[in-house]
Amino acid sequence: MFAKDIGIDLGTANVLIHVKGQGIILNEPSVVAIDRNQNRVLAVGEEARQMIGRTPGNIMAIRPLKDGVIADFDVTETMLKHFIHKLNVKGFLSKPRILICCPTNITSVEQKAIREAAEKSGGKKVFLEEEPKVAAIGAGMDIFQPSGNMVVDIGGGTADIAVLSMGDIVTSSSIKMAGDKFDQEILNYVKKQYKLLIGERTAEDIKINIGTVFPGSRKEEMDIRGRDMVSGLPRTITIHSKEVEEALHEPIETIVQSAKMVLEKTPPELSADIIDRGIMLTGGGALLHGMDELLADQLKVPVLIAEHPMDAVAMGTGIMLKNIDLVTRRTII
Repeated sequence: MFAKDIGIDLGTANVLIHVKGQGIILNEPSVVAIDRNQNRVLAVGEEARQMIGRTPGNIMAIRPLKDGVIADFDVTETMLKHFIHKLNVKGFLSKPRILICCPTNITSVEQKAIREAAEKSGGKKVFLEEEPKVAAIGAGMDIFQPSGNMVVDIGGGTADIAVLSMGDIVTSSSIKMAGDKFDQEILNYVKKQYKLLIGERTAEDIKINIGTVFPGSRKEEMDIRGRDMVSGLPRTITIHSKEVEEALHEPIETIVQSAKMVLEKTPPELSADIIDRGIMLTGGGALLHGMDELLADQLKVPVLIAEHPMDAVAMGTGIMLKNIDLVTRRTII
């Protein structure tokens, strides 16, 4: 029994694993729950996510990745080992080859940390690829022709924007402004406006259920509960879509400016191709209401959302795994 090659989308919010020949067979939150007293792992993935903000003092629910890079090496290694063991992809005498994705513009030290974590979790050979490139492939873009393709990949920790041609990145930008930051901005807004403390999960629910980034495109409201900062007692308030748009204005503007900067640095011939083909939006941020309308309005270019935006990177690793021997030579047919 030979080991199966696997592709890993090591995200700040979620880890997705694609097994060659089987598709995406794991999609779990990047969270590990640890008992500090006994220094042992209690839960990994979805089970650990349920514990965020709801644990006694001795139990910590840790997110080992921050802003797209490894913040806690040992916990990341433990998490990857757990997931790979769960998939049972190791052969009788062989280890799987792993293709793992990282944001563009990360340092060689950060790249080395990702590579080492994958090796220690049971990989025989580890290949690193840049996220926007893999996301574009997963979204169905043909980036190996001499024509311009632009992708905006908004994940949990980073937003990666890149223009691709001939199978490689021409211009790119990676900013630490993405899903986690959006949640934080909503949390801060509620705290400032209503003197109410809410948790990260409540902020995420607000973002998903009534959030929008395009003015006037959504008119919904939602009741939320939290702790009153003055009385210290539980309290319920009603929040509207317009308020969420207001709370998210600043981080979204940063992403728009970054996309403009990438377009400004793009050679004119490739810019012409992007006007024809449009910009592909991938990652969880693509699902944020009004994101495609806002980018199209600000950049004056058509914007398309990938068919499965959250799976695009993992699907891209699957396509690259089929050509793994060519990946090692940095080209794919």
